[in-house]
Amino acid sequence: MLIGIDHVVLAVDDPDAAAATLERRLGLAATGGGRHAAYGTVNRLVWLGDAFLELIGVVDAGVARGSWLGRSVLDSLEGGGGLVTWAIAVDDLDDALRWAPPKGGLLGPADGERRRPDGRIVRWRSARPAEVSPTAPFLIEHDLHAAEWSAPEREARQAERHPLGGRARLASLEVETPSPAVAAGRLRSLLAAAVEPAGRSAVRVRLGPHEARFAVPGLRPRSGPSVDLVADVPLRTRVARIGDCTIRLRGTAVTLVEPDPGTATGV
Repeated sequence: MLIGIDHVVLAVDDPDAAAATLERRLGLAATGGGRHAAYGTVNRLVWLGDAFLELIGVVDAGVARGSWLGRSVLDSLEGGGGLVTWAIAVDDLDDALRWAPPKGGLLGPADGERRRPDGRIVRWRSARPAEVSPTAPFLIEHDLHAAEWSAPEREARQAERHPLGGRARLASLEVETPSPAVAAGRLRSLLAAAVEPAGRSAVRVRLGPHEARFAVPGLRPRSGPSVDLVADVPLRTRVARIGDCTIRLRGTAVTLVEPDPGTATGV
């Protein structure tokens, strides 16, 4: 079953410095992270309920260049950093792969893990396109018995208050591409996701509680990908830039609906 957008991968030179920038400008705290030994990378995580922003940097360029994720992060950093790709959470990866098109589909499943500073291991399984990109995300299924995804840990995360004074959630992701319909059609064929027009030269894809938009470049004054977040407290819109990606945080006085802790969305 499709759950939603799991996380957004943002390449940065220094994950700690990027985390400090988001806390200063948006009031969002990075409270998780660790090393991907197999990818040559290290990350900091900004949790948004069960979704998150992944601020990822490189600690071993040799290892990174030989791995699918590390290579993509290095390529992004060479261009100034920002949005590398993003992940879509499913609760049954094998079932999702059964429905994937035989040509131009996904590679996997593959096991992945990350060691946290406290020594606990986070585990997941994923399937990805031959080349991940902002328009070609990957699928992920989390191990609900490993670190971060047990029911108690997820329940605690749902109640987490950020320095802004309340909770924050992911609302949508927008990616620019000359062919929005092609990018959206790829997701529709992989996941049977709902696709619909989203104004002039843009297409919207419904992914659980989230929305992914593919738009022709030049529709907004400032180009590049963007991430929209919502807080459950009133506040003026706050904006931060991570590489080529704009992150906007809007406030609301409406209580946010919590997902069922019995299902997983969330590396």
